[in-house]
Amino acid sequence: MNEQGRDSTQFLVTDEHAGKTVLAVLRAMRPGESWSKLRTELQKARVSLNGLAWLDEGRRVATGDVIAIGEQSLPSPPGTEAVRIHFADAHVVVVEKPSGMMTHRRPEERNWSAARKARQPALDEAVIQLLVNRALQRGQARPRGNIVRCVHRLDRDTSGLIVFARNDEAELHLVDQFRRHLVHRVYWAVVHGAPRDGTIVTHIARDRGDGRRGSTGNSKIGQRAVTHIRGLERLGKYSLVECRLETGRTNQIRIHLSEKGHLVCGDVKYRQPFAAEMIEDESGAPRLSLHAAELGFIHPVTQDEVYFTMPLPPDMEQFVQKLRHKPH
Repeated sequence: MNEQGRDSTQFLVTDEHAGKTVLAVLRAMRPGESWSKLRTELQKARVSLNGLAWLDEGRRVATGDVIAIGEQSLPSPPGTEAVRIHFADAHVVVVEKPSGMMTHRRPEERNWSAARKARQPALDEAVIQLLVNRALQRGQARPRGNIVRCVHRLDRDTSGLIVFARNDEAELHLVDQFRRHLVHRVYWAVVHGAPRDGTIVTHIARDRGDGRRGSTGNSKIGQRAVTHIRGLERLGKYSLVECRLETGRTNQIRIHLSEKGHLVCGDVKYRQPFAAEMIEDESGAPRLSLHAAELGFIHPVTQDEVYFTMPLPPDMEQFVQKLRHKPH
């Protein structure tokens, strides 16, 4: 673990601590403090995982995660009330995901108690509850079983549109569309500098050489990743850009922009491209400035082309407004 940051005690998790619980890593960070004191830091929302508040001590960390302990409490993780259903029928449901909520749990977390899950709900759990509430409000029968199936995901700190399947047929059809790169996905990001309009093509590996995901020159160990970039607005030292995904690799947009020197504002995980200097982020971003603004696919049953849009959420819109009016 390497210490970073100035306003908090911040560490990068290496292979040495990968697989340990958040609480165990906190203990390694502050060996002189008691377990109860560290638990209090968690309960008061002073601990962040990859830039966002984390409350559960039993979460196991991975290489590349960034854990920090600050002096001030962070905003509480969003609950079910922060999720909005954008569209729903018997086959698919499209929702607006808030930043700070994981799309789905890791397998080892799915048997957690309801009370433990409620501290930090996953998006699929929230969507199930919303669909149940909607059915009961309409006097319909309560849906049974696992009524949503994940066919893609958004990073925990990314906001925006995401689709879930509601039956086997829809799941197979949507998974095939994602596999064949037929789904329309456009993100908006606030980044450092002013990226050139164009296309970034690399091969992204799970380990670029230091335990983090990143581009590699060896196509045999990396997956082809294609991102189309278009500038939308210059914001002084920063820019609002459109990123259209041709492929959808994990953290693809964040990796591609960071490697080009255009860090996504608020990103604590990809601030240091491989064998390069740390990118200082003085933007004041309240969180990762990445938003899934457009989503389009072929409806798995009607075969109609469906298309959805979502404007910037209030926190990201306020950040953009702040940069617009900041003296340059």
